[in-house]
Amino acid sequence: MRIQVRPFEARDLDPVVGLSLRAWAPVYASFAEVMGPEVFGRQYPDWRTSQRSDVEAACTEGKAHVWVAEDGGKVVGFVAVVLEPDGTAGAVELLAVDPHCQGRAVGTTLTEFATTWMKEAGVTLASIWTGGDPGHAPARRTYEKAGYTALPLVRYYKAL
Repeated sequence: MRIQVRPFEARDLDPVVGLSLRAWAPVYASFAEVMGPEVFGRQYPDWRTSQRSDVEAACTEGKAHVWVAEDGGKVVGFVAVVLEPDGTAGAVELLAVDPHCQGRAVGTTLTEFATTWMKEAGVTLASIWTGGDPGHAPARRTYEKAGYTALPLVRYYKAL
């Protein structure tokens, strides 16, 4: 693969949404397994619709800085970064890689690109949030390889 990162353009929206839904399908399956069907169904009654909305908002509302990874002119991943108002902190809000391209350094390339961009923008503290479930294990490996430090958190759910 020859990965190139470039700024998001309006024409990228459909490919980005599509690859995001494909990429996060196993993550939500992992959530369902960990949480059980009753809790999962209440927390994520229609994850595809909410995920689509989150990706579209990140790409179009102007709050995030968004880039896509291309291979041979095809969009294979994306990253969205949000800076705090004072500019000293930033976060990778969303990152997804098409499942057909996972394990080929696309996530690593996007993570490193976003981290370098934040540093060059004057950010002194960068963060990335991800899940502790088995579906997020590849993401955790990517972020740790990029030098991010994990802070284990636990969130409990109960269907009432």
